[in-house]
Amino acid sequence: MTFKYNNPSHSKKVVSAVLAGMMALSAGGAAMAAESTDTGQGQTATASNTAAPTGLFSDIKAGYWAEKHVYKLAYQGILLGNNGLFRPGDAVTQQEAVTMAIRFMSKENQLNDSTATALPTNMEVGNYFKPYVALALQLGLIDKTEESTVDVSKTSWGQKPASREWITKLLIRSLNKDAEAKAQNNQSTGFADNDSISESGKGYINLAVSLDLAKGVDGNKFNPTGSVTRAQLATFFSRGETLTDMKYPNTSTGYVTGLKDGQITLVVDGKAVNFAVNSSTPYFTKDSESRASSADVKLYTKVQVVGTTGTASYVEVIDATPQVESVEGTFARSLSGNKIGLFVGENYETYSYDEATAFMDQNGNPIKLSDITIDSTIEVQRETFSADKKTVVIRVKSGIVNKSDSGVVTEVTTSAKTIKLTNASGTTEQYTYNDNLIIRYQDRILSLAELKAGSAVKYTVKDSILQTIELSQGVEQSLRGTLVEIGGNQSTLTFKREGGSLEAKLLVEKPEVIINGIQDATLSDLITDATNGDQVELTLNSEDRVTRIQVIGRQMEPMNGVSVVSYNSKTKVLTVLDSNKKPFVFTLDDKTKLDYNTTKPTLAGLESLLNDGRKLDLTYVGTRALSVKVIYKYEGTINSIDTSGRKISLLSGNQTITVPYSTVPTIEIYNKSGASLSDLKIGDSVTVTLGSNQDYVQKVALNTVAQFEVVSVETNGRVRVKSDSLTSQFYVDQAVLTGESGQTITASQLTAGNLINVTFEGTTPKAVQVVKRTLAEVTSVDASSVTLKLFNGQSETVPVSGAVKVVKSGSTLTTLGSLTVGDRVEMTKDTDNSTRFRVLTVMSKQFWSYDGVGNQILVKRESTSDTNYRFALGTGAFVHQGDNTLSVQSLKDNDNIVLYLLNNVVLEIQKQ
Repeated sequence: MTFKYNNPSHSKKVVSAVLAGMMALSAGGAAMAAESTDTGQGQTATASNTAAPTGLFSDIKAGYWAEKHVYKLAYQGILLGNNGLFRPGDAVTQQEAVTMAIRFMSKENQLNDSTATALPTNMEVGNYFKPYVALALQLGLIDKTEESTVDVSKTSWGQKPASREWITKLLIRSLNKDAEAKAQNNQSTGFADNDSISESGKGYINLAVSLDLAKGVDGNKFNPTGSVTRAQLATFFSRGETLTDMKYPNTSTGYVTGLKDGQITLVVDGKAVNFAVNSSTPYFTKDSESRASSADVKLYTKVQVVGTTGTASYVEVIDATPQVESVEGTFARSLSGNKIGLFVGENYETYSYDEATAFMDQNGNPIKLSDITIDSTIEVQRETFSADKKTVVIRVKSGIVNKSDSGVVTEVTTSAKTIKLTNASGTTEQYTYNDNLIIRYQDRILSLAELKAGSAVKYTVKDSILQTIELSQGVEQSLRGTLVEIGGNQSTLTFKREGGSLEAKLLVEKPEVIINGIQDATLSDLITDATNGDQVELTLNSEDRVTRIQVIGRQMEPMNGVSVVSYNSKTKVLTVLDSNKKPFVFTLDDKTKLDYNTTKPTLAGLESLLNDGRKLDLTYVGTRALSVKVIYKYEGTINSIDTSGRKISLLSGNQTITVPYSTVPTIEIYNKSGASLSDLKIGDSVTVTLGSNQDYVQKVALNTVAQFEVVSVETNGRVRVKSDSLTSQFYVDQAVLTGESGQTITASQLTAGNLINVTFEGTTPKAVQVVKRTLAEVTSVDASSVTLKLFNGQSETVPVSGAVKVVKSGSTLTTLGSLTVGDRVEMTKDTDNSTRFRVLTVMSKQFWSYDGVGNQILVKRESTSDTNYRFALGTGAFVHQGDNTLSVQSLKDNDNIVLYLLNNVVLEIQKQ
C-alpha cells in the first residue's frame, strides 16, 4: 500500500496513516481494536487495566497479515486480549472503536466515571465503555446530535458495527480536523455511490480524497455502510503511530548503540536504555508486514522497542540506515585526554574517545589503542544523532600483522584468496594467502581443497600474509587412484595413487560404495586389479579411514554377440567365439553380473543356458568375466518389417539386426489392447524379445513415455496414477526411479501429487522420472522467456527455447504469446521435453467453510441449483492476501476469494 504525504502538517500525516488502509480495504487495509471480556449483562466490555499480553494470541498465527500491528498495539496496552484470543475478523463495534481511539490518543487519564451517567438515552453501551463514550462526546470525537438519530431498534448503539463512513469521522475528528472536513460537505465525493453517503459524511471523505488517500472499492464506490474488522482498525492506528508525536509509557524510540546476546541498548533522549531480548522476541521492520530477525537490527539504526521492566516485547526497525559518519586517515599518535591524532589528507586532526568507544582491527576483532601502530590506516566513525557526535568506533583498516596462533578454520574463499579463522581467544580473523602457503597434517602436505571449515589448526602470519597452516587433527579428504585389492576380511583397501605409489587404507565398518548403474552397491561389486582395477575416488574421515568409495571409471572391455563353444560348471570356464570366429576363454566367479530372461538371475540358472551356439553379450577384464548376458532381447528402432519374408530389422546402436519370426509375434503397446504389427511403424523404438532358442521373435514391445499424476503409492510397489481424469495402476518395483534432479529414489519416496514420466517397455514400466512442477504467477512474458512470481515470493525468469505448449481454456497453443500477465500457471516438461504451461482456471467466490476431514473448501452457492460449491484442496495449496500468507482456517464466512484450479483441484486461494 502506498501513502502520499502532500501536506507537512502533523494532522494530515496521521490521516495518511490511519485512512490509507481503510479507504482501500480491498487491498488488505487496516486494523483494530480492544479485546473484550464479558460484563455479565449480555454485552462485552474491554478488560480494564489488563496488562499487555506476554504471549501470542492463539488466533493470530505467525505470518498473519496484521500480526505486526496487532502485537505492537497489544504490547502497548492499546488493545487487549480475551482468553488468549483477538478475533481479528470480527466486525468492530462502535463502542470498541471509540475505546480504541481514546487509548490511541493517550486520553485515558481524562476518563470520569461520573460523567458516564449523562449519556443520551439512545446511546446504550456496556458499563465498561460508558466513560470512554462520554469522554468522546466531550472531545467531539462523536457528535451527540448525529448519534441521536441512529436506529437502535435492532441492536444497541454500542454493539452496532462501525461503518466505513462512521470510522472516517471518528478518526478525522480525533485529529482535530472536524472544521476542515465540514468545509467540504457541499462537494460531491466523486464516488459512484455518492448518493449513499450522508451529507454530514461527505466532507470527511472529501478531506481524505483531497489528501490523495481515499481509495474506493470495486466500481469506484466508497461503500459507506461497509464494516471494518478488528484487525483492519488495529492496523490503522499502528501505522498512524509512526507519524505522530504521541508518547506511550512503555514505548521507546532511539538509536542502537549496543548489541549482544540477550540485550539491545538504545540511546533514547540522550540516555542509554538496556532491553533484554530472547528467542521469542518478535522483530519487524517499518517497510514490511512480515517478521524480521534479530540480525536485521544493526548498530546506530533507529529502532522502536515496546516493553516494560527492561524487557523488549516488540522490536521494530524504524530506519535501517546507520546514523554514523566516517573519517579515514593515517594514525599519528595517541594523545592525553582520551584523544588521538591522525592525518586526514594534508590536515592534522584530533578526535576524542571515551570508555564506550570500540577499537577494532581490520577483521572486526577488539583491540587496544596501544595495539595500533603508527602509519596504520584507520577509520573513525562518529554517531550523528546527537550534538556531541561521539566517536563510536576506531577501526584499523590496514596494518602489518606478524603472529603465530591457533584456532579453527571458518571459511576458505579461493576466489579472493582469503582464509577466515576463529583464533584461540574466540575472535575472528581474516588473512590473505598466496601460492607459497604450506598446509600440512603430520608428515603429509595437503592441498588447499583438503582444508575444510571446522579444521583445528595452528598458523603463522608474516607481513599480514598466511605462511603456514598445520592441522591439529585429521579432516575429511578425498583421494583418487586405481583399486588394487580389498583385504580378505574387508577391513583394508589397497590402491595405486595418481602418481604411481601404492597405499593401503583402513575401511570403516560399512563404507558407502557408489557405482553408476548398480543400486545399493557393496565392496563385492568393485573390480580390483593392479592394471585394470576401478578408477575410484576415496573419501577419508578425520581418522584417515575410508568412508566412501565412488567408481569414476572402469577399464572393462565389451564383447557383443559371441557364441558359446563350451562351459565347465566345475572350473567356471567359458569358451566363446567372437563374430570373426576367434576363440576366447573367460572365468566366471561370484562377482560376475548375470542377466537372462528372469528378474532374479542365478549362476545355476545361467549355467543351464550356456549350451553350444548360445548368443551372449559380455564384458571382461583380462580373462575375468565381469558380466554375462544371454541375448534374449534387442533394443533399437524399427528399420523395416517384412511381413512376406517374416522378419523384422532393427537399427541397434551402430549395427543392423534382422530377426525372423515364424508365427506373428505378440505386439505389446501400453494402453492399447489387441495390438498388431500394423500398429508399428518405421522409426518406432521397440524391444524385441526372442524365443528360448534365440532363433525367432516372440514379442515386440513398443517403448513409450507417458506422463501421470501420482494418486497413491502402496508398500508393494504398486502406484495408482491418473491422466486426463482417468485412473490406472502399475508396479514400479523393477523400474529405475529418479527424482527431479536425477537422483536415485525408491518407490516409497513418490508422493501423491507428484508428476511422473514413465518409460514403458510395452506394458512394463522400466523407468520413472519425477517431473519438476513450478506453480507461479506470470509477471511478464516475451517471445523467448517468462518471468514468474513463485508462491514463496521469489521471482524467476525462465528462458524458453524449442517447443512450447500452453494449455489454456481447453486448447493447446504453441506460442508464449498466449500467456497473459496475471495468469497462474503450472510449468513442467512434457514427455517430448517441450516446456508446458497449464493455465489454472479462475473462479471468484464467497467463502463458506472449510472441511478439514476431506481437505475441501465450500463456497456460497450462486443459486439453489448450483452444485459446484465444493472443491478439493491440493497439497500445499497457497492461501494468501496480497503478499501475506494465510492459513485456510483463517478464512471467514462471506470472505471474497479467488480460486485458481487445475483439474478441479484448488492450488491457490487469494483473499480479496
